Amino acid sequence: MTGLTLKELSTDIPVRLASGHRLCAGCAESIIARQILMGTEKDVCVSVSTGCFEVSTTIFPYSSWNVPMVHTAFGNGAAGCAGLETAYRSLKRQGKTDKDIRFVNFAGDGATYDIGFQALSGAMERGHNMLFVCFNNEAYMNTGIQRSSATERGASTTTSWNGSNSYGKAEYPKDMTAIMAEHHIPFAAQTAPHAWRDMVEKARKAFECGGPAFINALSPCPRGWRFASSDTIEISKLGVAACIWPLYEVEYGTDYALSPESRRIADGKVEKRPVIDWFESQGRFKHLKDERWADVVEEIQKETDRRWNILLKKCGL
Repeated sequence: MTGLTLKELSTDIPVRLASGHRLCAGCAESIIARQILMGTEKDVCVSVSTGCFEVSTTIFPYSSWNVPMVHTAFGNGAAGCAGLETAYRSLKRQGKTDKDIRFVNFAGDGATYDIGFQALSGAMERGHNMLFVCFNNEAYMNTGIQRSSATERGASTTTSWNGSNSYGKAEYPKDMTAIMAEHHIPFAAQTAPHAWRDMVEKARKAFECGGPAFINALSPCPRGWRFASSDTIEISKLGVAACIWPLYEVEYGTDYALSPESRRIADGKVEKRPVIDWFESQGRFKHLKDERWADVVEEIQKETDRRWNILLKKCGL
């Protein structure tokens, strides 16, 4: 689908998520969801784990959803979606439906990396034909910006705040995409909202891979990351440019491939930005500008480079 225009993509695909929701200005979640849902022209059934996205798109008595949607708890989003997919297969076996339906669960990083990890791992291991999408805004934003295992080292949150003796979160984030790839599912990928062609193409692959799929989407959060709501797309671009969030995909746990934007960085055609540029773009890292935390910034740069080099080796580069 390379070269497809937004107009061509929109021709036959209905609007599944309408405007009028109550997400914060500049929130990337609705952008990501609309791009993901453009990945198939077939009927879609959606489940949404508790979080910002669920709360803001389904405020009773209103809904932004134009497709069947089920609200699940924080921890059982994948199990709920797997249940929908299982019921659908049963109905098909009984001859009660002939529809060709796709299933997707949307969840934040708290409901993916932490609270919902057990259900997610189980659904992937059982082989349900479903897509799980993580809105990775790197904290529990819906409940007060608490740290999660997706939060970057050095970030200040309400449970890992910076101070005279602390530079923020002390741990590096979990590599959830690699963990999902190690389940040897048909498709896993990292995406970012500014790269919409890449996002839609990966969603198409995920919906049509014939089994469980996982997409981890960088979801810049103006409120939690402390940047202007008009800068969401620029922040997304910077995360990829600094290799904080490389774009890539994995098939069956072994076939790694960089997406074009990250491949250009690997090939030296585009400059790789230092992590300090990423830190300077967001208020949650502003304390790292202090000289006393220079060694922490250096350590984070080294770890970012280490993970980037590991990814390059996996991609055969």
